[in-house]
Amino acid sequence: MKSNWMREYLPAAFMFVLAIAAWEVLVWALHIQFYLLPAPHVIVETLTEHYPLLVEAGLFTFQEALMGFALGCGLGVLAAAVASRWPAASEIVLPYAIATSAVPVIALAPLAIVWFGVDQGSKVAIVTMMTFFPTFISALRGFLSPSASSVELMRSYAASDVEIFLKLRLPASLPYIFTAFKVCTTLSMIGAVVSEYFGGRAASLGVYIKSQASLFHTREAWAAIFVACALGIAFYLSMALLERLVVPWHVTFRRN
Repeated sequence: MKSNWMREYLPAAFMFVLAIAAWEVLVWALHIQFYLLPAPHVIVETLTEHYPLLVEAGLFTFQEALMGFALGCGLGVLAAAVASRWPAASEIVLPYAIATSAVPVIALAPLAIVWFGVDQGSKVAIVTMMTFFPTFISALRGFLSPSASSVELMRSYAASDVEIFLKLRLPASLPYIFTAFKVCTTLSMIGAVVSEYFGGRAASLGVYIKSQASLFHTREAWAAIFVACALGIAFYLSMALLERLVVPWHVTFRRN
């Protein structure tokens, strides 16, 4: 188990350390000014100096991301479950859902502020829209993934539609759903931070990054970006851990 964990994550950790070291060396060797690209150790020092404000702003933004994630992913799974009940209708809806997911939802952020106000409601709405369609598409494919012969076998044992859903379609869809959830963890943080660029509470990551960058306080802006990255990675790893606990039978978690 330990060797599998190390084989899975050690290369990524090594690449992270290598990238940080290369960044530090390049800034020092090319004499890059701090307002263009501060060195990593400068960002860490700034993060240490301003961590109370950055942590408060990060938790506020993460709250928006989490609420939007819960709404978007929850509604996505629910809509997919309903659509899977009528496969012919879902085949008609699916192309439109894929096309809609390609719309840059961030472009709707100013309109979301008009509709839901400048407070958390507009940010949650943006994150909900960003996470709904990926979850709907992936979950629908998961619900429709069981073969026709498997469904017919269930019906031959007089299984009801509810039993077929709970014992066949839902377990088969879980790997698809968790894949969408993991993608949406990072999407939700991106949506929350970027939507705050259009206005919001002063102690939030998006507003802080925008205000500090406009004043050429790039060290503070980079420190806030690091906080956003750390929260996004932690959110992703939490979802990956939950997936491992819920679907330990999946082929990707089996031991060789």
